[in-house]
Amino acid sequence: MNREIQNVLQLDTHTLTDLNLFGSAEGRGLFEYCDFCKTDGGRAVLRRRMLSPWANPTKIVATQESVAFISQHREVFAALPSAYLASHVDRYLGAGMPIVRAKNSIEFGLDAFHLWANYDNYYAKIVHGVALSQRFLLSISELLAYPDAQSAPGELTALFSEMQTLMLSAELTRAMQAPPAKRFWQKLRLDQCLRLYEKTKLIRLMAICYELDALVSLADATHKHGLVMPIIETGPTAISATELVHPLLEHPVGNPLALDQAGRVLFLTGRNMAGKTTYLRAILTALYFAHLGMGVPAKAFSFVPVQRLLTSISLSDNLADGISFFRAEALQVKAVAQALAEGSRTIAIMDEPFKGTNVKDALDASFEVIRQLAAKQDSLFVISSHLIELEESLNAVANIDYWYFEAQEHGEALAFDYRARPGVSDQRLGVRVLHEEGVFELLSADRRLITGADRENEPPVQSDAPTALT
Repeated sequence: MNREIQNVLQLDTHTLTDLNLFGSAEGRGLFEYCDFCKTDGGRAVLRRRMLSPWANPTKIVATQESVAFISQHREVFAALPSAYLASHVDRYLGAGMPIVRAKNSIEFGLDAFHLWANYDNYYAKIVHGVALSQRFLLSISELLAYPDAQSAPGELTALFSEMQTLMLSAELTRAMQAPPAKRFWQKLRLDQCLRLYEKTKLIRLMAICYELDALVSLADATHKHGLVMPIIETGPTAISATELVHPLLEHPVGNPLALDQAGRVLFLTGRNMAGKTTYLRAILTALYFAHLGMGVPAKAFSFVPVQRLLTSISLSDNLADGISFFRAEALQVKAVAQALAEGSRTIAIMDEPFKGTNVKDALDASFEVIRQLAAKQDSLFVISSHLIELEESLNAVANIDYWYFEAQEHGEALAFDYRARPGVSDQRLGVRVLHEEGVFELLSADRRLITGADRENEPPVQSDAPTALT
């Protein structure tokens, strides 16, 4: 796949987990953040899109243009079918209800009478479905009647054009414009038209409406969350951002991002809780949104689309498969190496690689991997680490940029501003944090000093003697 244009961005299971698309017990995910769909069908399309972002720049631009047009002409898309209308027409078309198939008027009349006289429940549902289908077609006609709809760009051009072609059907037009039927055979003749002769067209019109609903959802998410539309660049792989934040944080702190081929490895250091992992997730989410063709949570963002986005932020061992934590780390680094070996433009984001082994092995493995990644052209890598000792050996390696997060020491308390700074952190605060949490005081406490009141609250001592069975 050496530099060939592929349509879909490749995301592995680890990356999908790190993105937190569908939320967890702790909170909502990115899908809920983007979901402003009116219909279940639109929601299904949105889910499909979010599982398969674009890699092809042309496809990304087409979605961007559609999202921008929808935001500027939001009133046009108010004509899309409501959730009630869409779900009931979908049910009407898919239900296994009897249908009069005869064309000859006499045969049709006899079969229609038989259905009307013997299947009251089905007949009532058929009549209701016909009425809702007529309303559905009228809503499509109203949507296409907007002058602005004829100039819709991007993905919308093909969707509106196909919708217009389908609506040219004489049978659909007749069914849509038919006056309220009074006789049972008139109602069943409309049902025959809709469910027998024009069903395929109706189903396709419904599918287009769902595609539009999903695009409207991306546009609404971009607008309502105040996201900025990324600029798509050409040339060697690069990313640039100002005031980049993670969209699911309530009070985020914005940070810059600049990666290009002169600094294709970003080596990130800093103590725990200072903001490293959040920054990694913010980069990942922004890149993901950018490849979807929607806005990103930043004041400005530009990027060159890639073919693969790989992460190792929340790795874990797998006891069932006999995979240790370190082996899980090694396998994810191997996935990055495999992508590079296949010639894919790749962005890899790794949080503290090789922390599952001893410090000496971690230093040796980290240096060798980073050294080789820095030599890989047209891909980008963001790597966080606590191994600040790596700086000395990495200074001889080209194409590496250094940033760090730090804690501010104010007397006995630590504070965090969550700001990324150029350079390498030299803070060593592990012992101090343990002191602040009172760990050493507890470990050195004399048990004999426990008060009688404390002892009363202790659980009773369990005897080793066996108890009688009752």
